Amino acid sequence: MASFFIEGGHLLSGEITPQGAKNEALQVICASLLTSEEVTIHNIPDIRDVNNLIQLLKDIGVKVSKKENTYTFQAKELNLDYLESDEFVQKCAALRGSVLMIGPLLARMGKAIITKPGGDKIGRRRLDTHFLGFEKLGAKFNHIEGRNVYEIAAKQLKGTYMLLDEASVTGTANIVMTAVFAKGITTIYNAACEPYIQQLCHLLNNMGANISGIGSNLLTIVGVDQLHGTEHRILPDMIEVGSFIGMAAMCGDGIRIRNVSVKDLGIIPEAFRRLGVKIKVEGDDLLIPRQRHYEIQSFIDGTIMTLADAPWPGLTPDLLSVLIVVATQARGSVLFHQKMFESRLFFVDKLIDMGAQIILCDPHRAVVVGHDRKITLRGGRMSSPDIRAGIALLIAAMSAKGISRIDNIEQIDRGYEHIETRLNALGASITRSEK
Repeated sequence: MASFFIEGGHLLSGEITPQGAKNEALQVICASLLTSEEVTIHNIPDIRDVNNLIQLLKDIGVKVSKKENTYTFQAKELNLDYLESDEFVQKCAALRGSVLMIGPLLARMGKAIITKPGGDKIGRRRLDTHFLGFEKLGAKFNHIEGRNVYEIAAKQLKGTYMLLDEASVTGTANIVMTAVFAKGITTIYNAACEPYIQQLCHLLNNMGANISGIGSNLLTIVGVDQLHGTEHRILPDMIEVGSFIGMAAMCGDGIRIRNVSVKDLGIIPEAFRRLGVKIKVEGDDLLIPRQRHYEIQSFIDGTIMTLADAPWPGLTPDLLSVLIVVATQARGSVLFHQKMFESRLFFVDKLIDMGAQIILCDPHRAVVVGHDRKITLRGGRMSSPDIRAGIALLIAAMSAKGISRIDNIEQIDRGYEHIETRLNALGASITRSEK
């Protein structure tokens, strides 16, 4: 198990460019399974979750070639025996992104073997939306005794109307990839509409699919018989952009975040501005000046500011951990409401140990009373419970007094590309230890 040793208190300055979007990469890579022709994808991030998914595709027979961060995938001949093996099922169980293979395999091959995938330990992440969507399209489930797996199969997928029980991003992606081969018209209401879903739909249309309503929560898909190859470029990772905004607010001495695709950030910059963080937009860059003090806004009626996650175009839950850390050094108080995952706020105990003033009201709500930089966080030893809490703790450690140690940084590696190298180039002092 690897660890980071962080010497806090260094001011960071310079330029940094966000990696390709992790969540989009997982979706569009799996979409390459829908055709026997080559699909070339640019700006793929070099991170653990994506690399593990690419290896899984290689294992099932997909030909993969790479040049820097551009990959070409060709799923011409898939190993059907391996797809049904215990080894494949075990690998899927260790990687949450593997769930996005189910839809393409069901659509193209007529069946898939599935088990509960792995991922962050942030509370229950149900897959009902995926499976209800598959059933609506005509798929049947069969529990295979003794293996704790399910076979999902369909002789002929049929288009239909469905109202999703939640605007699940991966659920929407999986259903869309299944429906492109369904006979007739599929209408998906309450679909997720994040930029990553929009990107997936554009990719599929470029491959020959017929999807309309892109960018809304009502998607209409006219089934086609086959798809062909194409090229695609992944957006900058908006979660990494938000993480860098938080880092610049806490310990920056003027940082430029380059090529962020401002139009695809939604209300992320505004969420940081509500905490008092100054952000300048220059072309497609964000410039974060040094924040000697920043003051949390209140609502118009004077009540305490509340930041809550919500489906797009609301605030992504993946940035609440970073926003909480930023709030610890603001002037004022703010209530954070994490609605989606019941365990994601438990990492604040580690911030409290570092000297933060946080009241954990329940598994979903926390009040942060800002220090206004009058009290500096102190270094300590902690462990990363998930990707987003991990980067939040890293930001806290960089701003803290003394040396901090963060264990289980494999979680951070799942979502952030060579993070210590990139941050050290800005002036941080982060050392990786494999002991």
